[in-house]
Formats: sequence, C-alpha cells, structure tokens
Amino acid sequence: MHCVHKVLELETTAREALYDITEPVRKALKKSGIKNGLVSIYAQGATAAIMIQENWDESVQRDVITLLRRLIPRGGWEHDRQDGNADAHLKAGLVGPGETVPLVDGKLGLSTWQNIFFCEFDGPRKNRRIVVTVIGTV
Repeated sequence: MHCVHKVLELETTAREALYDITEPVRKALKKSGIKNGLVSIYAQGATAAIMIQENWDESVQRDVITLLRRLIPRGGWEHDRQDGNADAHLKAGLVGPGETVPLVDGKLGLSTWQNIFFCEFDGPRKNRRIVVTVIGTV
C-alpha cells in the first residue's frame, strides 16, 4: 500500500464560487503512480469546502451558490460580531471539507457528468490550499 500527498494552491476571485479542480487532482493522481485505491480531496480552511457536482454547464454551480445563499444568508449570526463571515463558516460546514473518490485503473471513479469543485465561501483569497491524498497500490 502506498500513500502520496500533494498540496494544490488556488487563488479565488469571488466571495462565493465553485472552482473546478478536477484536472489538477488528475495530474496529482497521475504523478503519484498509484493505480487502484482512493483519492481524498480536502479543503484546508474553515470557510471553504469540496463538492462533487455536475460539470456539464455552470448553471448547476450557480444554483448551488444561490441555494446556499437562500439557506444561510449573510448577517445576523452570532459569529458576525467577530469577523463578519459567519455565513461562510456555516456553508462550509454544511457542504463539508472533503470528498473521497475511488481510483480504478489509474482513473478517477467519477461519472461522465461529475467533476470535483473547490467551494469558496469567504473570498476572494490569494492562496487557498487543497490537500490531495492518494492511497492504494501501484
């Protein structure tokens, strides 16, 4: 069993947005040399998350942001008295910091319409970090 870690860095340009990170994850996977196992994708930061979602067009990603804005609007939260981003913490907690994807014959076990997205809820940020861990056999 082998284990390889790779840290991806991302600059975000909006307060709330989904960024497709599938290709950088694939590159990290290919570099690992691992063929079968699991790939863990983890967002470092309490106001960011990872989501697997449809990649066909950007309307689904925009709908995700719209839904989360309606469920968890800005303002009025206790934590806002500290730094004004309570909604970002709540959204990140709801979506979750990571996803695990099967690795089969050197390929991500995603369906045709699935991609991996970094979810920014408190941007823009110069440097967001995503830890990709590949565990398996060569």
